[in-house]
Amino acid sequence: MPVDPNPAGLAAEPSATAREQTRRRIIDVAIDLLERGGRDAITTRAVADAAGLQPPALYRLFGDKEGLLDAVAEHGFTRFLAAKHIDPDPQDPIKELRVGWDIAVEFGLANPALYALMYGEPTRSTVFRIGLELLMQRIRRLAVAGLLRVEEDLAAQIIHASARGAVLTWLSLPEPQRNPALLLALREAMITAVTTQEPAVQEQGPAGAARALRAALPDQNALSHAEQRLLTEWLDRLSA
Repeated sequence: MPVDPNPAGLAAEPSATAREQTRRRIIDVAIDLLERGGRDAITTRAVADAAGLQPPALYRLFGDKEGLLDAVAEHGFTRFLAAKHIDPDPQDPIKELRVGWDIAVEFGLANPALYALMYGEPTRSTVFRIGLELLMQRIRRLAVAGLLRVEEDLAAQIIHASARGAVLTWLSLPEPQRNPALLLALREAMITAVTTQEPAVQEQGPAGAARALRAALPDQNALSHAEQRLLTEWLDRLSA
């Protein structure tokens, strides 16, 4: 006589694959509700009903509604990064910055509610941090090439603010008033604020930058005499 493997009639624990499939289905349903009705449309009851589940299933997978929203935002960042084509060694870092800005704005215009959720408040998403690291790599390449006009963190803030402002302004306009020239003007204003068309240092690498800074030292008064001597010694070493 065969032995009943589940004599108590307990529900079997779902496999990791089934759990991930359920999690993905819930996120897809939440995104659909978000795009059709905004953030307020995402309630645990509405998501559970649309996914054909009971609310406790959502709590087991996401903890609470905020956990579900975090998962939706992270999925959005994953989609956004998948749309990017990162050139590890771009020949023109300013062109690369333009292309990256265009991709960010196009994603926001195509996914307005998801974009608002992703960028409407600080996020703890690991994928968001990866995206920020990629942006900082772009900015660092500009700095190494002598093309960065402002400090690196400020450059990142300007780029983010201009892209978000472009998306939100475009979406707030009546459709007949949406002129593509607006996006072009905002992008070029960002480029002008962040970059300089002529490299500040013609010779790339630390030696050229050190020589340029060494030549400018006599004209500054921010450092004490001792600090200036020490910095001069360091720059002389880097220039060699």
